[in-house]
Amino acid sequence: MKFGIVVFPGSNCDDDMVYTLGEVLKQKVVKLWHKTTDLQGCDFIVLPGGFSYGDYLRSGAIAQFSPIMEKVIEHAQNGGYVLGICNGFQILTESGLLSGALLKNTNQKYICKNVFLKPAYTNNILTQNLDVSKAYKIPIAHGEGRYYASQKTLEEMEANEQILFRYASETGEVNEASNPNGSLNNIAGVCNESRNVFGMMPHPERATDSILGNIDGRLLFESLLSKHIN
Repeated sequence: MKFGIVVFPGSNCDDDMVYTLGEVLKQKVVKLWHKTTDLQGCDFIVLPGGFSYGDYLRSGAIAQFSPIMEKVIEHAQNGGYVLGICNGFQILTESGLLSGALLKNTNQKYICKNVFLKPAYTNNILTQNLDVSKAYKIPIAHGEGRYYASQKTLEEMEANEQILFRYASETGEVNEASNPNGSLNNIAGVCNESRNVFGMMPHPERATDSILGNIDGRLLFESLLSKHIN
């Protein structure tokens, strides 16, 4: 599988993603500058974390108008895979590829720490090999990570099983105490109805190398690289 990592002005997690996919997982990976309109035949597009355009207006609000996004949207609409992490998740909601929005954390502060995620379902390539009874330790680093959607949208997404992850305790309990930013329903990640566009606030690419003492994030990438769900 060939991965394309989109780089916007202000992206700062692109090299982390290139290292994870290229060095750790031995995949073909290229960087795609935001002004290009050539996806270079990539099968899987990743929008990495960072502060695209300095997070002016709203996080991800300006990046949605970069020339490459027209091709990313077209890629997704044709069934191609797209993953947005942190700022990338914000860009996907701003561009309409994912439902909802990411608002300021309830404590109005930037939060950078390890949290635990519990997979909601195994009906998509990102979570298909994960254990829904287990909590995975993944870092977060954001100031606007509070997932919000209307009640109607939330009900539809829950009914369609579009929730990827929920913030949980180390033992897998989904509760208010384990919610770092006030996200509705403890939501840490979602997908679209077709299950080819994924967004999550935590950074699995920062938990893939054993030298860091945590490889829980690698399990997500290994899942999407394994046999696709029929």
